[in-house]
Amino acid sequence: MCIFLIADIKITNDEWIPAYAEKAHEIVHKHGGRYLSRSGNITTVEGEGLDTSLIAIIEFPSKRHFEAFADDPEYAPYAKARQAGSISRFHLIDSSDLAGTIPYLSAS
Repeated sequence: MCIFLIADIKITNDEWIPAYAEKAHEIVHKHGGRYLSRSGNITTVEGEGLDTSLIAIIEFPSKRHFEAFADDPEYAPYAKARQAGSISRFHLIDSSDLAGTIPYLSAS
């Protein structure tokens, strides 16, 4: 079952962005991941909006693949720079259906 990383980021210091934007996707791909979106075009259509600068959605083949990415020593300096220059919220969700009523998704 694939998983999705939803990275919700509020940039507080943008010095880390050029190097991160150049290299992070290569490390994601190395671990079987692929970006579905990495955008600052955020429109809140319901509820209170978050103070977010960008949201990235990345698909990985499994949680193990995500963990390999997150633990990759090559990614560590980029993660540290992002954490120092932003408020980051990372969420993992799987490709299941909690209610079990969507036939093309696995019931959770």
